[in-house]
Amino acid sequence: MKKIIYAGLILLVGMSSCKKYLSQVPDDVLTEDKIFNTRNNTDNFLANIYNSIPNELQQRFTGSENSGPWIAASDEAKYTWDFNYANNMISGTWRSDDGSVAVFWANYYRAIRNATYFIQHIEDANPLELDQTVKTRYKAEARALRALYYFWLLRTYGPVPIIGEEVLDVNAPIETLRLPRAPFDQGIDYVVSQLDTAYKYLPVNPTSSQWGRMTKGMCKAYKVEALLYKASPLYNGNTEYAALRNADGTQLISQTTDVTKWAATATAAKEFIDEFVPTTYSLYTVSNSDPFTAAYLACRNVVTTDWNSEWIFARSNSGSYSQYDRTPKHVGSPETNGGFQGAGSLGVTQTMVDAYFTANGRSIDDPASGYVSTGFTSYQAPMDDVSRSIYSQWANREPRFYVGVTYNNSAWLNRLGDNAALITNFFYNGNSGRVHSISDVSPTGYCVRKNVTNGDGARGMVLLRLANIYLDYVEALNESDPGNADILTYLNMIRQRAGVPQYGSTDLPAPAGQAAMREAIRKERRVELAFESVRFFDTRRWKIAETTDGGPFYGMDMSKNDNTFYNRVLIETRSFRRDRDYLFPIPNSEMLNNNNLVQNPGW
Repeated sequence: MKKIIYAGLILLVGMSSCKKYLSQVPDDVLTEDKIFNTRNNTDNFLANIYNSIPNELQQRFTGSENSGPWIAASDEAKYTWDFNYANNMISGTWRSDDGSVAVFWANYYRAIRNATYFIQHIEDANPLELDQTVKTRYKAEARALRALYYFWLLRTYGPVPIIGEEVLDVNAPIETLRLPRAPFDQGIDYVVSQLDTAYKYLPVNPTSSQWGRMTKGMCKAYKVEALLYKASPLYNGNTEYAALRNADGTQLISQTTDVTKWAATATAAKEFIDEFVPTTYSLYTVSNSDPFTAAYLACRNVVTTDWNSEWIFARSNSGSYSQYDRTPKHVGSPETNGGFQGAGSLGVTQTMVDAYFTANGRSIDDPASGYVSTGFTSYQAPMDDVSRSIYSQWANREPRFYVGVTYNNSAWLNRLGDNAALITNFFYNGNSGRVHSISDVSPTGYCVRKNVTNGDGARGMVLLRLANIYLDYVEALNESDPGNADILTYLNMIRQRAGVPQYGSTDLPAPAGQAAMREAIRKERRVELAFESVRFFDTRRWKIAETTDGGPFYGMDMSKNDNTFYNRVLIETRSFRRDRDYLFPIPNSEMLNNNNLVQNPGW
């Protein structure tokens, strides 16, 4: 049985404390000699550092839990519940003094400080309890974790202070504790250097099958992710951030576009692939006599089957509310183990529904796609055993559409006791309609379906998988070496697993030119990684979020009980300020405490 590092954590260092990161004392419960005197205490201290890894299954973000608002704050989805902070973000009412803005800053810097403290003291641990091999590996784990927390800070806030190897003394003069922000490139370079160092001393696979611990592959993969951000338009030659400077004039965002940053990303991705594929990681597949069903099952199960061949890094034992949030209300069905009844409060936007390809691998606006925008069709979806009459827009779509979206008159994932299908009905009086609730109901006439299982127990939450790295690789290649044969090779690996025609085949021409390939890569990334907390950051690093995330959003007309339900209606008009919303603000409390911090534009 696989052992999980997050099970049974003992909070040794006050993780629930609201103290600012610069005044956090990591040994405020146990003295230093006690922490490192026994193997058990040392293990728990390290486990506590791991505990700050976000649980992205919990998307009902209100600002205190260890999760994020990324899915519903992107153009993928919408939460019915007003308490979800994503609704503040998309309505433009979020502020720099909100606790939800500060939570990542506080959590990650606290973990960074604890990791640094651990790195500095693990060598002094009791040699009768921990031999040198264990100490070396533990130090590398803490170093990799510290790099990861810095990376997550950088992608959220942009440039941040880099503390380095110091554990800042809270008794030191206050001036020494007021650190300025480091340039973004410098922050990424620090992350990469720490991952490179940690890589040397980590195993390929977790020791004793303790899945969730740092590995060589994790270090190499997050190196790719970090370099990808450094190369992306938001940070690479973004002259709109020319005024983002420290008080001494230090430029925090690169003002000159440098294509070699893309080349460095591509090189790092290829190094990862050459070292770890297929010996350690491979695209997850499922055998089935029907290719469409095989693709559907593979794309569905790749995120729910713990530590399958594609997972590079995940948070293990992630308790979640995702089952309840994504399961329609299904009034009248059993309530067993969360498999049938839920709130259905996380709705897919029509924008995301339209983003999926048709079965022949084309976008719906392609005249050759076969897309039908009106009327009804008898169609048997891969999760069903009979054909049903559904809105024609939803018939003959690619397998990933049926993985990601619950639509009206579709069969639910889980079967009733007599193996009968449970059919979701979003009409006003339907089993999942608004007549039953004004809050526990879909806001769009669709529900997010991906990452739902047959219950809501603790399981793994994948944070990085091989498909991410393949898509990173082809994006970086297209920007640095357009026309490279590997672009089609690795992009088509994703499409082949997804059960859609490959580019350059007799059924589908290859995109012609760098711009067309860029669009194809972004479309593929959007549907392959849908609802995996990726899209929010992609649209920002590409600098397209003012187009994708602002303006009108549509869904079905859930006030109706007849076929007028299928008329698209305006759900909301979202706000996205180009001058402000690409980055989280530096928390207002930190700005007040540290006069060397400069605020992000627009805040």
